[in-house]
Amino acid sequence: MAHLLAAITGHGFGHIAQTGPVLAALAERLPGLRLTVVSGAPEAKLRQRLPEGFTLIPRALDFGFVMADPLRIDAPASAAAYRALHADWDARVAAEAAWLAGLPGGAPDLVLSNVAYLPLAAAARAGIPAVAMSSLHWADLFAHTFCDAQDAAWAAPIHAQMAAAYRSARAFVQLTPAMPMADLDNRVVVGPVARLGRRRRDELEHLLPPGPDGHRGPAVLAALGGIPQPAGQIALQRWPRRPGWRWLVHAAWLAALPKGVRAERCDLVAYEPLGWDFTDLLASVDAVVGKPGYGTFAEAGCNGIPMLYVRRPGWMEQDALIPWLAAHGRCREIDETQLRDGDVIADLEALWRQPTPQPPAPEGANQAAELLAGMLTRG
Repeated sequence: MAHLLAAITGHGFGHIAQTGPVLAALAERLPGLRLTVVSGAPEAKLRQRLPEGFTLIPRALDFGFVMADPLRIDAPASAAAYRALHADWDARVAAEAAWLAGLPGGAPDLVLSNVAYLPLAAAARAGIPAVAMSSLHWADLFAHTFCDAQDAAWAAPIHAQMAAAYRSARAFVQLTPAMPMADLDNRVVVGPVARLGRRRRDELEHLLPPGPDGHRGPAVLAALGGIPQPAGQIALQRWPRRPGWRWLVHAAWLAALPKGVRAERCDLVAYEPLGWDFTDLLASVDAVVGKPGYGTFAEAGCNGIPMLYVRRPGWMEQDALIPWLAAHGRCREIDETQLRDGDVIADLEALWRQPTPQPPAPEGANQAAELLAGMLTRG
């Protein structure tokens, strides 16, 4: 029985959304596959998105970046974390290689990383085949954030170790859309990876409150992914009321409102207590408001759902995501003040007037699964 170890970063939920469809397609090809998942992400999120039957080792193998909020990198904290991670890099790689080799039942036949580089370096040290997969890698984001700074001397050796780890993989599966990754000669480009949700709008309407006189208007989902939002950055009490409009928002945003405001704003609905699969929910609303992240952008594009987005300062992956969604879906930029205050009515109406293109097919999962299945069966 082939054994795959999948290391999934806990930096937000987009990497889980990328990996889930690939592992599901792989499980269809290799029904007896033994799957071990190593991740610091919440177990509930992993169980929602990944195929059943995997063994979870709750262990973070990377941190990506320390985030100040869903939009901004905390550069000083991230720099300190990277310096600590690389303080004795060779010993850390050796220890990780020994851990891989000493797993119960022996070393895995293949390591798949989305998108930590430490397990790639460790797999190379242990002689275990490895594949990286993502729309980004931390080395390019690290270089963009730190290597051009005035005090960048410390960053160059760390960047070199990161880049060498990514180059050590037998392949880097580059999911469309993706950062350029021009320095990697092991790239294998595949199509978009996204789940297709069921449009359950009639069911959703039964769960959402109607407007005055029973009028039912648009349902808009506001979601910023898995990075916590600091208090005060979303002022739900300022979000506009329109007859029949419903705003589906994070439960934490709603809980931050005074009780009296919550009681009178029945148009504000926490989506988590609905208990829905997130992709089904996304596919059942009229629009999504969020930030550039692969999971939401790919699912909005492939499910044909319009999206308003707020740019992420310094996050270079968005330079690939935004043009892709603009070419294949309907999207429109808003600013942070609009997001905070919900000042998006005019932009939503403009978004809905855009022509509706044919959604792209999420063919990348099958393409990536074919590559992985070949490596697992041929060695």
